Amino acid sequence: MNILLIYPELPFSFWSFPQAIRFSTAKALYAPLGPITVAALLPKEWDIKFVDLNVREVTEKEWQWADIIMISGMIVQRKSFQPLIEEAKKRAKVTVAGGPYPTLMADELITIGCDIVVCGEAENNITSLVDAIQSRKSGQVIRNNEKPDLNNTPLPRYDLINLDDYYHFLIQTTRGCPFSCEFCDIAGLYGKQPRFKSPDQVIAELEYLYQLGARGHITIADDNFIANKKNAKAICQELIKWNRKRHQPFGFTTQASVNLGQDMEMIDLLTAANFGDIFIGIESPDEDILTANEKHQNVINPLVESIENIKRNGLSIIGSFIIGFDNEKKGAGKRICDFVDQTSIPIIMPNILSAPPGTRLEERLQKEDRLFDKLIALNTSETYFNLPNFIPSRPLEEIMEEFIEMWEYLYNPSRFLERTYKFCLGIRPTRKAIAAKNGTPHEDNPAKTTSPPLKRQLCELVTFFHHAWLHGVIAPHRVQFWKQLKGMQKQNPSRLKKYIVHCISGDSYLQMSKTIRHDIHCLLAEQDKRK
Repeated sequence: MNILLIYPELPFSFWSFPQAIRFSTAKALYAPLGPITVAALLPKEWDIKFVDLNVREVTEKEWQWADIIMISGMIVQRKSFQPLIEEAKKRAKVTVAGGPYPTLMADELITIGCDIVVCGEAENNITSLVDAIQSRKSGQVIRNNEKPDLNNTPLPRYDLINLDDYYHFLIQTTRGCPFSCEFCDIAGLYGKQPRFKSPDQVIAELEYLYQLGARGHITIADDNFIANKKNAKAICQELIKWNRKRHQPFGFTTQASVNLGQDMEMIDLLTAANFGDIFIGIESPDEDILTANEKHQNVINPLVESIENIKRNGLSIIGSFIIGFDNEKKGAGKRICDFVDQTSIPIIMPNILSAPPGTRLEERLQKEDRLFDKLIALNTSETYFNLPNFIPSRPLEEIMEEFIEMWEYLYNPSRFLERTYKFCLGIRPTRKAIAAKNGTPHEDNPAKTTSPPLKRQLCELVTFFHHAWLHGVIAPHRVQFWKQLKGMQKQNPSRLKKYIVHCISGDSYLQMSKTIRHDIHCLLAEQDKRK
């Protein structure tokens, strides 16, 4: 059996950002984890090829070679599914779809011509999937709501990807989240009871990537890395030992709930394990909105205090915010901007609220007769943003204008640089810098620390010079750029690289902010035509 696994194209979004890899050797930001995990579960005697459409197109030879076409992706990739299914059907290929989007919207995939849709996690569905493929019956929906034990998850087939094509690699240590935010689909997809891999499994995946030649940055794609703190701490302890033994080949980013800011031991283990950035869903500075949406973990402790604790103890933060909640008062966008100014979080991900399938928000809005039949999928936007898929509690135009203004305020170049500068000045120096200042030995030998490949170092240098040209030569804020660079070098030199990386990462957000106003107005105009 010849299986062609395809990962659909991502829109211009937080998951793609072509500007972030513009001068690198990579062709895509993240190496997809779902398809190569599925590949590891399929029968060993099957021949498997993998194509990531964010890297290259499928060749005609590959289309003809395949007996089965498998497509896996998220809701954000929804627009890419139908063309792929159409291409497969033109060639009389059996099509299989799986992943978060097919799990949540199986009927839609069947309607557009998919033969088999797999709902749920792959580990519990593989036997049924193999049987369905061999039966060759169309219109099958395989659904298993049981949550698999991740101790039985095999090593992902990292050998199916070209490592040089990707800037970041992905691993996963846990699925599920103990919290019950009304708008979030994680509990519905993966359950409230966190399940996790053993530390030995995690180290085995890292070792496999290392042996294949991977170096650089790894994103741990967990819904909440600290969902089970005992296991998270055990993983960190093993990561510390492995990373030191291998001379620090990897740095890490992950997602965690903001209650991390009340656990100094956990923060200390994360920094010792070479974690640098933590994605946190802050969502709103309004406590009444957080409480109404049952995001209690953001209310039980003071938000600003938690964020300051994370920063002061060595971690940087990527913050997510949402606008458009029910009963949200006018000026929510400005309140978010004020909160960001107060905390100086550099990288902010502003979003528009939608009601994903399977969430309690969708269920409530359906009962209130405020939900549209489907998620809106208009093609006028250059980014992945869309209008809410429900009737909001305040005027839509007001929400959208605040959303636009929020983007333009937060990613005004001078304001963004100033915020990033303040944040990075406040991060404590690295362990090596503290040890050097105190004249004490440090467990990591700098002479033995793994350096990035020369080609990557050259690309990073070119990226920096391009960034310096944009902001330090031709921009009106060029004096600020050089003044802050000098200030970082003088006041917190061990965090200078982090500061530069944040500034360069911000270029992608600056680019997105330029398209937001046009895109939102196009979406509103398109909606008016449909009325």
